[in-house]
Amino acid sequence: MAEGNKKFTSPQLFNVEGWVVVVTGGGTGIGLMIAQAFANNGARVYITGRRAEALQTAAKTWGASLAHPQGKIIPVQVDITDKASLQNLANELSKHEKHVDVLVNNAGVSLGTSSVEKGDEGAEALQRELWSENPADWEQVYKSNVIGHFFTTVALTPLLAAAQRPDHTACVINISSMSGITRTSQHHFMYNVSKAADIHLTSLLAQELRRPGVKVRVNSIAPGIFPSEMTTDGSNEKNKSQIPTGDDYGEKKGIPAGRPGREEDMAQAALFLACNQYMWGQTVAVEGGYLLEHP
Repeated sequence: MAEGNKKFTSPQLFNVEGWVVVVTGGGTGIGLMIAQAFANNGARVYITGRRAEALQTAAKTWGASLAHPQGKIIPVQVDITDKASLQNLANELSKHEKHVDVLVNNAGVSLGTSSVEKGDEGAEALQRELWSENPADWEQVYKSNVIGHFFTTVALTPLLAAAQRPDHTACVINISSMSGITRTSQHHFMYNVSKAADIHLTSLLAQELRRPGVKVRVNSIAPGIFPSEMTTDGSNEKNKSQIPTGDDYGEKKGIPAGRPGREEDMAQAALFLACNQYMWGQTVAVEGGYLLEHP
């Protein structure tokens, strides 16, 4: 094959062999999808989370049968809301790796719901519904979904910067949400506000980390509805979740694609942002067209 053609083959376009990847919240849901995407293509993937058992299950179940011989899934227990825990993560990584090529800030939470339809019953009914929300829940959601992403990135910035070489820069991928883009509350104000903040955090970090002494790309994936512990009742024995669907699923949810997101959809998006060295400060919505009906 002519060299001019070889560079257009998918193994060359999305070559992550030997890369070092960190995925927070990597034991289940979207985090596990992304971890598998990199590990099955030859990367060493460190998955983090607060639940040691979930991490071990993910590593044993999916790390033992990877499609690429160089791929690994390595569990590390970490609490992204604790700076000391994040420093321990950086120290542990430094013992084994000289740099980090990709950081995926995926860990996050969603708490509570609000029925904004109460407004149909008058201002007082709506006020009662919204006033009942717990300020502590707002703080917890923001602490995980925004502050945790910020301090995880800061903790690993030296390792990310160390990945720089000719035609290669490290990449931070913040997993935000279409909920941070749509103007509807979707019945969870605090979650949507936190995800909008995470998208703006992506822009700010992209500005700061692009400086010559650092040169780390920062982008975001804003997923739509994907199977995870947040969108379903939990995970099965393999740490996977399922969303029941019917022929009318797309119509009910207002999704032109007619279905929830698949693991492959998320894997393709993560590999794209990690490998495309011309992507800086962008948010890519992977949501099946949901935002066309819910702008």
